Amino acid sequence: MTSSTSGQKVIVITGASSGIGKATAKQLVDEGFKVALMARSEDKLAALVDELGEDNGYAVKTDVSVFSELEDAFKKVNSHYGQVDGIFANAGRGAKAAGIEKGEVDDWDGMLGANVNGLLYTAKAGLPYLRNSKGHFIITSSVAGRIALKGSVYGASKWFAYGFGQNLAEEMREWGGRCTTICPGMVNTPFFDEPKEDKLQPEDIANTVLFALNANSSACVREMYVMPAN
Repeated sequence: MTSSTSGQKVIVITGASSGIGKATAKQLVDEGFKVALMARSEDKLAALVDELGEDNGYAVKTDVSVFSELEDAFKKVNSHYGQVDGIFANAGRGAKAAGIEKGEVDDWDGMLGANVNGLLYTAKAGLPYLRNSKGHFIITSSVAGRIALKGSVYGASKWFAYGFGQNLAEEMREWGGRCTTICPGMVNTPFFDEPKEDKLQPEDIANTVLFALNANSSACVREMYVMPAN
């Protein structure tokens, strides 16, 4: 059953159950958008929809490392809302151990499944819907994708995200779409074991997403590099 959007834009958010994704969902709804939430945690997604209101949020349990799940999820979102105007490809994870020698192959497989394949799959599954709306694709990369970090496989995955975003922007430009790559410094999210209260907050990145979405239609904000003020 299609939910009426009443002219409101619909933004899909992956990794929506916590941290940056959750904060962005709340910020976008506050600003008049509707959101479609994708993540692996069904309980957290349901709680967030309750918080946002069923008229504003729609959730689909999705593992971004599985292409068939993303295809199905986008079909459900399009059936529910009748449109997709933007995608915030935010899902990702870190590595359990730093460096190559201390790293674990199975752990890398899981991380790259989310950070690399998940980004590719999200774009592949979502772009046909964005083409219809001349929509916007937004990527969470990292400052780690702009600098050298000793032996960091996570950093290398974010270099991929950074380069992928630049290339995708050129592809989307051909049909009037926009692509933005966001490169945050350290953000206080569940990504870290200990709180980082003196660093960027998830709401800072949510505001960055909103800024990119609200840019004049004549402009594409290709990249946003956000660091803690301290």
